Amino acid sequence: MPIFDFLQGQLIDVIHWVDDRQDRMVWRFEREGHEIKYGAKLTVREGQAAVFVHEGQLADVFRPGLYLLETNNMPILTSLQHWDHGFRSPFKSEIYYVNTTRFTDLKWGTKNPVILRDPEFGPTRVRAFGTFAVKVADPSLFLTEIVGTDGEFTADEISFQIRNVIVQEVSRALASSGLSVLDMAANTADLGKLVAEAIAPTVAAYGLQIPELYIENVSLPEAVEAALDKRTSMGVIGDMDRYTRFQAAEALTEQGSAAGAAMGTGFGAGLGMQMGAAGPWGPRPAPPPPPPVEQVWHIARDGTTEGPFSTARLGRMAQDGHLTRDTLVWTAGQDGWQRAEDITPLARLFTVMPPPPPPT
Repeated sequence: MPIFDFLQGQLIDVIHWVDDRQDRMVWRFEREGHEIKYGAKLTVREGQAAVFVHEGQLADVFRPGLYLLETNNMPILTSLQHWDHGFRSPFKSEIYYVNTTRFTDLKWGTKNPVILRDPEFGPTRVRAFGTFAVKVADPSLFLTEIVGTDGEFTADEISFQIRNVIVQEVSRALASSGLSVLDMAANTADLGKLVAEAIAPTVAAYGLQIPELYIENVSLPEAVEAALDKRTSMGVIGDMDRYTRFQAAEALTEQGSAAGAAMGTGFGAGLGMQMGAAGPWGPRPAPPPPPPVEQVWHIARDGTTEGPFSTARLGRMAQDGHLTRDTLVWTAGQDGWQRAEDITPLARLFTVMPPPPPPT
């Protein structure tokens, strides 16, 4: 083989890296069967750093720029510097390109609920999830502590470890915040900053930093959410007394419609019986009348409304002393609250009661 072809196969003039993926953090410059030429051009683009490893030890870190590998203090030993070895240098140098841009939209979340003492609901279990961004701050430390000799390292390989650190600090921050679950949505930004500051020393030991951390949601168990929805519905209803009266009026309207329909059905049946009286089966028996609509009552006691109660229930309450002649009562269609003694159907409840026993 001509000496020119041999030299051309042994030398590399330009060293650079153009990344075509969004998740690759480290890429090792492939140099199997090649030596780096003395005076070669090293291109480091914005958002990159080049780390030289010589004979298994980290030699130098190059920031963005264009470098000529020709100074005598460079740890790059090429075949041209070792003629005595016949262009086969026993020294090996490796170049690792490190992506120093942000890796965003990485997910985190609590696998198990976090138990905290809510100032409003008491002991409560919550879950939280969100996103974070990671960035290589110290390429040499990241290479020695995390990457090692891996020729290609992605963000997924480190995000799992970072997620564990984030979840630990989020659990501690939520449990010690003293905030109610109802107020956490308004303070997720502050909680995210607290968590990012708390995990900064841990990730810095890996040569990384967390420039962004977001808590997107803090959720309650399904049973607690259902109870909270009921409580919210009660707040939307507003005045429970007016809502109860409205429901009672609606019920009476529906019962009246049903009674009217039943009367219409009875009238049609009676008419059919009259038309078929001359038939072979003779007259048909009249259907029973519809059941009367039971009247229900409400009681005002100590500023609150109780009920509804049936008349029979009020009779038992009168016997037990829970209903007196002066108790204020109301029913649908009545004009305001009245004393029980002033209402004819209820006044009978007190007339059938035995008088108090004579003194001993």
